[in-house]
Amino acid sequence: MPVTTRAAIVRQQPATEFEIVDLELDDPRQGEILVKMVASGLCHSDYHLLTGDSVPQHLPMVGGHEGTGIVEAVGPNTPGWEVGEKIVFSFISSCGKCRWCAEGMQNLCDLGAYLMRGSRFDDLDSYRLTLPDGTPVGQMCGLGTFAERTVVSVDSAVKLPADADLETTWLLGCGVGTGWGSAVYLAETRPGDVIIVMGVGGVGVHAVQGAKHAGATAIIAVDPVELKRTKALEVGATHAFETIAEAAEFARSITNGQGADKAIVTVGVVSGQDVADAFYAIRKAGTVVLTGITPESERSIPIAPLDLTRFQKKILGGVYGGSNPRADIPRQYAMYRAGQLKLDELISATYDLDDLNQGYVDLLEGRNVRGGILHR
Repeated sequence: MPVTTRAAIVRQQPATEFEIVDLELDDPRQGEILVKMVASGLCHSDYHLLTGDSVPQHLPMVGGHEGTGIVEAVGPNTPGWEVGEKIVFSFISSCGKCRWCAEGMQNLCDLGAYLMRGSRFDDLDSYRLTLPDGTPVGQMCGLGTFAERTVVSVDSAVKLPADADLETTWLLGCGVGTGWGSAVYLAETRPGDVIIVMGVGGVGVHAVQGAKHAGATAIIAVDPVELKRTKALEVGATHAFETIAEAAEFARSITNGQGADKAIVTVGVVSGQDVADAFYAIRKAGTVVLTGITPESERSIPIAPLDLTRFQKKILGGVYGGSNPRADIPRQYAMYRAGQLKLDELISATYDLDDLNQGYVDLLEGRNVRGGILHR
């Protein structure tokens, strides 16, 4: 039987804030699970739903794509899942069957094409949430973690051990894999490298940790917010600056004028100029990894094509840090348990669902490195 759940939705774009409403939630069908949410991350990507920088294919939509919860019901003919299991969501599903999954690139799974559709991946006109008047409501990334309960595909869920702390490990669903992977997998950071991380919020701070784990000698954090620079220094950055100009000048000062080996762009709202600034901060044959989201209206990067050719530099786009969530989430959880990966220290504040909008105010005003919702 359908159940009622409270959730935060966006009805139209642009919007000033999320709206808390009651929704009807269907039972899980084959290949699906009903999850009682424990925690959800307030990622900047969801704020893009309000501003219109990200354009969903269906509105209204429940926000939220990063979270943890407990399985409350399992759809029929869905083996391998049990009520009571703890899970963390992977914001990009992995089918395990497409070319990309088969080649070890789960972050590029074909199911990713439907993340902003909000419906079921295998039936694009089928939704699991509705308003009281019957209007179908989409789920951000097929998840909609800004809800007390949600129904998701098992392709989007990764099991955690029974003793996992779900009030902390929600970070593994997006921020860790995206940032850490950007440094380790996409930038291919090597021992001795000089790395610039441009924007050290909820994703960039994990790029700092990844660069440290990979052996970078100098990790230069860039952010206008003092709190974020301070936190980056605590988790592995060796230097921190307010602007990319200062960071680039410092990188050149310690590399005989060459510049950083790699620059990772994890700014909350990326402009073409940000990418160009990172490009001119790296050495010949260096790499820029573009991880942050640009508004869909942004269409140009002010870089001279000749500089791209003659300096043999690379600009590499990155989704989910190039990670394979079914392998990497358990690996990163093990690193956390071993004290090698910091999570607890990076959660600045937690909020009730009703205070979600205040959480985003705090994020935008620089009072959070990472905030989250606890569904009590």
